[in-house]
Amino acid sequence: MESVNRNATLTEQAVDSIRLEIIKGSLIPGQLYTGSEVARKLGVSRTPVREALMELARRGMVRIEDKRGFRVLKTSLDALLQVFQVRIMLEVPLSRLATLNKNDSTSAEFESAVAQFLTAAESGDPNAVLRADRDFHQTLLSGSGNEKALVILQEQRDFVLSTGVGTVPTSRSAMECFNDHADIISGYRDGDPQAVGRAVFRHIANTAQVLIQQETLNCPEFATADVEQSFAWLSAPSEGVL
Repeated sequence: MESVNRNATLTEQAVDSIRLEIIKGSLIPGQLYTGSEVARKLGVSRTPVREALMELARRGMVRIEDKRGFRVLKTSLDALLQVFQVRIMLEVPLSRLATLNKNDSTSAEFESAVAQFLTAAESGDPNAVLRADRDFHQTLLSGSGNEKALVILQEQRDFVLSTGVGTVPTSRSAMECFNDHADIISGYRDGDPQAVGRAVFRHIANTAQVLIQQETLNCPEFATADVEQSFAWLSAPSEGVL
């Protein structure tokens, strides 16, 4: 682990450091770790590590075991579906608002994110595509101006990343991943909030379907998922509604 940067609060830096180790797979799900060993590797006292673990437990990434330590949690089917439900609940209206409020500055930032995403897709590098995909969504949604919602969405993305799985290149190519965003891009360029909302809804539901089907080999219980039914109660945006 990298030592923390003391320009930020020690707890914040500890959260980021431990979260990164989980995403990278350095901290193995199910294995018991102690706060003392993590604090030693980070070069800080146990207090910020303890506070960081409490925050990560709140996010559903670890489970704290009193007087023993903590374990990185394996992702359950229900938890994964709930993450995508939260994404739909937040990203659909935020993307519509961002489209409605777009201006020259946000449009330029959006086009830059699209260009970087395309470059990453053409490279075929899964890690580059993952970063570009993340940045694309972050850039689009930042146009809504709702910073609190963006923090929540970042937590949901961290939760999915902590599973160590991705759809590229296992279930689709880098370019197929990029192309799955085409209707979002065209809707935004046309300044059509409803089209963007419908496209974001479709994209998130499709990504959930692809990911869960892919993971049935490692987690047979995932085969029982009815993804379409899981999102049925989340209606797609209707005409005339922001």
